[in-house]
Amino acid sequence: MLTLCVLGFLAEEPLHAYELRARISGLTGHVRPVSDGALYPALNRLRAAGLLTRREEPGSAGAPRQVLTLTETGRAELLRRLAEPGAVEITDNNAFATLLAFLHLLPEAEDQLRVLRRRLEYTEESASFFYEHGRPVRAEEVNRFRRGIFVRAGAARRAELQWLREITAELAGEIEARQG
Repeated sequence: MLTLCVLGFLAEEPLHAYELRARISGLTGHVRPVSDGALYPALNRLRAAGLLTRREEPGSAGAPRQVLTLTETGRAELLRRLAEPGAVEITDNNAFATLLAFLHLLPEAEDQLRVLRRRLEYTEESASFFYEHGRPVRAEEVNRFRRGIFVRAGAARRAELQWLREITAELAGEIEARQG
């Protein structure tokens, strides 16, 4: 998720590391706050891989600021990650939210639609939080507090399914109109 965030935000505009960290924290901070100990090694790895560059510019307090810019190789990697997300980016709610934050950067509606259809298919599958003897436990079979997990998840699932069906129909209509 951190790599996708870095590539995604830098695809939108060059940023200094402090601003990049603030944007990543804004997107994922409620789940996984970004520390300097995680961000700077990731930036160094991405820079060594040729996915971003760093240049100095004068800072307001005299110390130079490091401005990060996505390279063409970095942009290609971002687009690959967006177009071909792994299973975790589809099935994990937080990873999918990160993917969704940058899906608009994929230039082809067909690629966006393919990703959203994968999430729709996953979300339409029935699931449970608890299992006994290899079988899923239903909400009415658990205590009232665990039932709360089912209630919360059910509401979120229904809302997401409605949105996914709407957006996939919208994208499919745009593609059909463009081709027809």
